[in-house]
Amino acid sequence: MRETLKPVLTGSGAPLRQYEYLVITVSPGEHVPTAYQRLREHAEYGKWELARSTLYMGGQRRYLMRRKVLRVERTLNVY
Repeated sequence: MRETLKPVLTGSGAPLRQYEYLVITVSPGEHVPTAYQRLREHAEYGKWELARSTLYMGGQRRYLMRRKVLRVERTLNVY
């Protein structure tokens, strides 16, 4: 199982992305219940939601999970 997190740029001049994405790839030889357990853990503890699941010829599976990017603005000016 391979996980890839696509980073989100922050700061001034960064594009206004509303979601960050996590790609989970499961090879054909791995057990599907193990992959589902991994997806549930990400959803429960990391606040990820399943955006898309794809089954390829040959048995490889790819899951695209996303979560909202929380933008926090500074309220205290420190000089």
